[in-house]
Amino acid sequence: MRNLLIIADKEIRDGLRNRWIVATTLLLAALALTLTFLGSVPTGTVGASRLAVTVVSLSSLTIFLVPLIALLLAYDAVVGEFDRGTLLLLLSYPVARWQVVIGKFLGHLAILAFATAVGYGAAAGALLVADGHVAGLATFARMIGSSILLGAVFVAIGYLISAIVRDRGLAGGFAIGVWLLFVLIYDMALLGLLVVDKGRTISAGMLDALLLLNPADAFRVLNLTGSGGVSQFAGMAGLSEDAGLSPAVLVSALLLWTVLPLGGAALALGRRQL
Repeated sequence: MRNLLIIADKEIRDGLRNRWIVATTLLLAALALTLTFLGSVPTGTVGASRLAVTVVSLSSLTIFLVPLIALLLAYDAVVGEFDRGTLLLLLSYPVARWQVVIGKFLGHLAILAFATAVGYGAAAGALLVADGHVAGLATFARMIGSSILLGAVFVAIGYLISAIVRDRGLAGGFAIGVWLLFVLIYDMALLGLLVVDKGRTISAGMLDALLLLNPADAFRVLNLTGSGGVSQFAGMAGLSEDAGLSPAVLVSALLLWTVLPLGGAALALGRRQL
């Protein structure tokens, strides 16, 4: 455990020195505050609460931005150390290769968690100041927690990429490809498949399984169907009533999406010739 904390602390210090923590926190806070105030303008017309609008807006922001930030943090975590020669130096100490992967992962996750909690927390604080009170803060807190979990998924995927490839440029290309696949291409392909199928082959259970195959979709369903007010405003009230995916199943899927790539990264680094 001590080795893990030492390596994690090194990553956090590197993040402070490289301004990653400051830049990410400011970016998320600025976008969250913008969406909080500009996105809640139509609430009086549609009858939705400011909190519901904010959760929907920030959930959409999270799906696009947090995976990208996580992949940028992690894509060269292993291959970059290898190129600089610092990985050999690190492994010359009494530390196992899997401890390097887990320790660096914890450090990068701490950076992302801090930026997400502070950035989105600023939006919650703005709502409290503007309204005096905000009902449903538990929904907002769940959105922040699940955003951090989604970030953990893509940090782990970034580590898997970094441990497999042997070139930083190639790792960066794979990272962008993964982001495009899960954030854009997968949902477009799934929508096209549903339109073509017209309910003949794809059952509700199969649709649930297809949603779980994409961590971004699992995050979306978890946040946009968990609350009645949020699901109504997000246009997913029907899905929230018919879906067989409970919050426990969705969270478990996100945890599995984190553990499997991270384990694969540790295994790949353990077999890598240095």
